[in-house]
Amino acid sequence: MAKPNKTTETQVSVTDFINSYVENEQKKTDSFELIRLMSEWSGFEPKMWGPTIIGFGSYHYKYDSGHEGDMPLIGFSPRKAEFSLYIYSPTEDNQHLLDDFGKYKMGKACIYVKKLADINVDSLEKICKATIKYLHKHHECACREK
Repeated sequence: MAKPNKTTETQVSVTDFINSYVENEQKKTDSFELIRLMSEWSGFEPKMWGPTIIGFGSYHYKYDSGHEGDMPLIGFSPRKAEFSLYIYSPTEDNQHLLDDFGKYKMGKACIYVKKLADINVDSLEKICKATIKYLHKHHECACREK
């Protein structure tokens, strides 16, 4: 039997989370700006997913192994060292979107950036919208209702 997903939507206030969890003032400012931008681009209000991820919208995934669950369409976490951006679907069509993205490190499931000023916001928007489009096409997705 597949394990349930630990990262689920919660009722915790996003604003309360940022104000209590994020100590650095620049990171707080960047967090609220990311919320504004991702809300605008996704059409969804921010929700907490698990203890530290701020997500927008949701989609349902199911793997061949039988594991399935729900995750945000796009999101981020203002971790201590850097932001974890959950915004990228690695496809051949999307690879070029990283060319002008700015200063980042690529992780297995996210993109790491130190601060918003290190990246190109126009490229961020294109990546977020391409990811939503990809998820809409390949998964059961709340974005279909938009």
